[in-house]
Amino acid sequence: MTEGCIDLHTHVVPANFPPHLGGDLPWPSMRHRGCQADVIIAGKVYRTVEDGCWTISRRLDAMAKNGVSAQVLSPMPELLSYWLPPSEAAQLCEHLNTEIARMMRDAPGRFFGLGAVTLQAPELAARQLERVMHDYTLQGVEIATHVGGRPIGDASFEPFFAAAEEFGAAIFVHPLRAIGKERLIGPPTLEQVIAFPCETSLAIASLMTGGMLERHPRLKLVFSHGGGGFALTLPRLQHAWSVIAAVRATMPHPPNAYAQRLSFDTLVYDTPTLRFLVERFGADRLVLGSDYPFAIAEEQPLRALEAAGLADSAVQAIASTNARRLLGLAEPPDDDGKRDLSGGWRHAD
Repeated sequence: MTEGCIDLHTHVVPANFPPHLGGDLPWPSMRHRGCQADVIIAGKVYRTVEDGCWTISRRLDAMAKNGVSAQVLSPMPELLSYWLPPSEAAQLCEHLNTEIARMMRDAPGRFFGLGAVTLQAPELAARQLERVMHDYTLQGVEIATHVGGRPIGDASFEPFFAAAEEFGAAIFVHPLRAIGKERLIGPPTLEQVIAFPCETSLAIASLMTGGMLERHPRLKLVFSHGGGGFALTLPRLQHAWSVIAAVRATMPHPPNAYAQRLSFDTLVYDTPTLRFLVERFGADRLVLGSDYPFAIAEEQPLRALEAAGLADSAVQAIASTNARRLLGLAEPPDDDGKRDLSGGWRHAD
């Protein structure tokens, strides 16, 4: 029996947003109808969501059915609103952080929080992060894979990542407005299905080749949806680093070494793929994720994990222990060990 299961990938949408008093900006609002609500952005329905997005009792019922003890709450990614001017975006972030903190207070021990910052203004985001951690007592923040086309590995985001390392903040990276979506044929939702994995892989690579992971080795980064396509991209990047001097010049250590510092959620919808992630990154680098309460969610994330046939210790690590370490709820493994890709830790010879 897995104890203390923590679902690290869940989202919230507040029941309401404060009115925006000036300018023609894509400010969100809600149009309620029964147990659902339309999220209106720029005068159009962006998404219709269920009341589990904001209703604590609904979430607790779902958690009981799924064997989840606690959820980590983060904003619906579109609400990060990097396209707003920083002053307006800061107001929206404050509202999101306040709502997440309220849900944590109203159900203590059942929810943890990852807030929002204005990453389009990195120095302001660094100051906001301190408040997120100390005033709101959240465990970190959610960020997107890029800001207006700038990948998160870009040096302009240095102030934010330096603050995140200093404060020990967990950073949950989620794709948003993915590159290449104009090449998709079919409904708009294919952006999430097809383009998001590529977007996440590009973001991770940018953190490596841009030197951000080298300059900030203690960052606590978690990538959604199993890291997208990065598990398959990593061997190519590793080989290029070995044989191409220009690639090697972008990072002093091999890509495989940087990858061992990253974490990924289990939301891949496929048992062989989940086992592959454990083999590639190790069970100590994975955390449970469901994407609750959206339509694409894995309804039984713990059952999907248990179906992978892993050792009980690996299941416990993925379902609980790793998330607690990332969120600052438990001490990390002893750094004098070497990680075994089967999912455990072994001491150096």
